Amino acid sequence: MDFGFTIAAYAVAGVLFILSLGGLSGQESAKRAVWYGIAGMALAVAATLIGPGSGLWLMSLILIAAGAGVGYQLATRVQMTQMPELVAIMHSLVGLAAVFVGFNAHIELVRVGEVLGAAGMAFPQPEGPLATPVYELIGTLSNFAALLAKKTAVEVGILRVELVLGIWIGAVTFTGSVIAYGKLAGRVDSVAKQLPGGHMLNAGAAAASLALAAMYLGGAGGWTLVVLTLLALFIGYHLIMGIGGADMPVVVSMLNSYSGWAAAAIGFSLGNDLLIVVGALVGSSGAILSYIMCKAMNRSFVSVILGGFGGAKGEQQAIEGEQIAIDSDGVAAALNDADSVVIVPGYGMAVAQAQQSVSELTRKLRAAGKTVRFAIHPVAGRLPGHMNVLLAEAKVPYDIVLEMDEINEDFPSTDVVIVIGSNDIVNPAAQDDPNSPIAGMPVLEVWKAKQVFVSKRGQGTGYSGIENPLFFKDNTRMFYGDAKKSLDELLPKIA
Repeated sequence: MDFGFTIAAYAVAGVLFILSLGGLSGQESAKRAVWYGIAGMALAVAATLIGPGSGLWLMSLILIAAGAGVGYQLATRVQMTQMPELVAIMHSLVGLAAVFVGFNAHIELVRVGEVLGAAGMAFPQPEGPLATPVYELIGTLSNFAALLAKKTAVEVGILRVELVLGIWIGAVTFTGSVIAYGKLAGRVDSVAKQLPGGHMLNAGAAAASLALAAMYLGGAGGWTLVVLTLLALFIGYHLIMGIGGADMPVVVSMLNSYSGWAAAAIGFSLGNDLLIVVGALVGSSGAILSYIMCKAMNRSFVSVILGGFGGAKGEQQAIEGEQIAIDSDGVAAALNDADSVVIVPGYGMAVAQAQQSVSELTRKLRAAGKTVRFAIHPVAGRLPGHMNVLLAEAKVPYDIVLEMDEINEDFPSTDVVIVIGSNDIVNPAAQDDPNSPIAGMPVLEVWKAKQVFVSKRGQGTGYSGIENPLFFKDNTRMFYGDAKKSLDELLPKIA
């Protein structure tokens, strides 16, 4: 009966997770989708706690309560600007869990073999019904060990393959996510860096990992898993270190995919069907999202995950002119005279927490009869959908928030464009300079508007370290200062 309830609960939870993923594709349905996910996870945890193989309830409840407490603190304290690095560090925990589960499965396999061997019984078990003495001895083992003791040679062989894959993917995910967190949090240089040998080091480590996996499956012992783990940890570190800041949104999505496959590997090792399904959902959706983002950047998915993006390809075109500053009075005068306005938000808006000021500016401009729209690039911010979430939080109407493909053709007929904390996604060098690190990347063609105002803290090159010729164009003026303070100064001057 318990087993039937667990299967039914897992099936319902799986459906809820699918509904959650589907609902997250639209802003109107996102809130409902989050509740679907919460309900699905609560049901899955409850079914696991009372289903077959359950035990150690007190420890489980303590760990769940501790995790819930940490999660609540993070949810209430972490700002939206910190969400990308929070997501990255959460991925690292999934990877680390996969490593621990894999090693635990290996240790239990060895222990069960020793217990059965000491009793003069074969392990793995031969095909066919188990003998009564074997059943009696299995009854003295823990739940997971008892499950392993019933496996045949083929099943044990499959389990060994699963745990090797889980450990390797988990270790790569762990160090890769930690480095991604460091880059997003500004604690690690965002410039792409690789050790001498570059991609050959990664290829060599991957080949050595494959050899060690074969040795482990051939019975070489647990030391092969330890060395394989160290190599995977290096690959995760070196792979993400070799990816520049301009690609970090894709990296976060890619690590999300890795964590999903790591979770699926955990599910195979533990024999948990729901973990397999959920891991596959997360892994595949993360991979698809990464592909979509790479396509939007005109980048090869393979070239992104192998790293090296963010460095110059050759001598870049010289930028002529100078950055001309403007004050709030000048920006206000242009906005008051304009009929159509497009706002391009970027990570600088998130850092300054200026979304509420942007929303108020939008309200005032629309009240004055002006057409106001938002242009969102697929990789704006440092997390897929980052800008959409911020604007929704500030109550900006959904129908005026447009994607790049929907609005790019409208810039020539736009009176004023306000760029708030964006660099690469509005950089004309992507089209004009074949030696630019972002050459070929589709960008928002804001320079085609009549006037462009760029809200920026200073004259730096931004997170990715790529210079932007937009800032030097004749129709561009630099509105220097903290985005929130600058907009708050501007708001009273809008008629």
